[in-house]
Amino acid sequence: MPSPSLSDYLRVQWPYIRPLFWEQIQLVLLTMVIAAAVGVTIGALVWDRPRISGPVMALAGALLTIPSLALLTLLQPATGLGWTTTVIALVVYAQLPIIRNTVAGLRSVDPAVTQAAAGIGMGPVRRLVRVQLPLAWPVILAGLRVATMLVFGISAIAAYVSGPGLGNLVFTGLSRLGSVNATNQAVVGAFGIALLALAFDAVYLVLRRVTVSRGIRV
Repeated sequence: MPSPSLSDYLRVQWPYIRPLFWEQIQLVLLTMVIAAAVGVTIGALVWDRPRISGPVMALAGALLTIPSLALLTLLQPATGLGWTTTVIALVVYAQLPIIRNTVAGLRSVDPAVTQAAAGIGMGPVRRLVRVQLPLAWPVILAGLRVATMLVFGISAIAAYVSGPGLGNLVFTGLSRLGSVNATNQAVVGAFGIALLALAFDAVYLVLRRVTVSRGIRV
């Protein structure tokens, strides 16, 4: 029995597919909120301490090299199946570009600007929040953008631990290759993730234009 066309499959299965799109969006948004909070904080704490920042970024890079299936398998006994394991793994994978760009952005701030802020009575924390982070924002935003694309790519594997999102269609389709609608499932899942990634990337471009003054765009 030949498989239905992709358009027929979408028309019939859309009530099932639509929630997976929403889950994919929620997954990436939740992951990036947590990853940004963790990564920017770590970067802000170590950027001016080369003895610490080097090992921290090396550790983040080493974690990124762990195969996603291996990390999900290692986490699963402790955190179970579903959202928790998926989010933890994706937050771990997102750290390197965020930490690296936070460190690079803060180091790129002209020391004269920082000294001027100190000269008018700003303390270290206030200088960081009011002066250094805003000036480093274009570089940090670029790191967040890279991390988001990385999260989209790896999130498809989350179906291995019953995670949310469109990866379920990819896994189901690949496991049923040769049967009715298997190819359609895999194609819709893969292209759905790709389309959402492009949509998020467009949002980053708009956010950059809105939040970064023309004089400091990189």
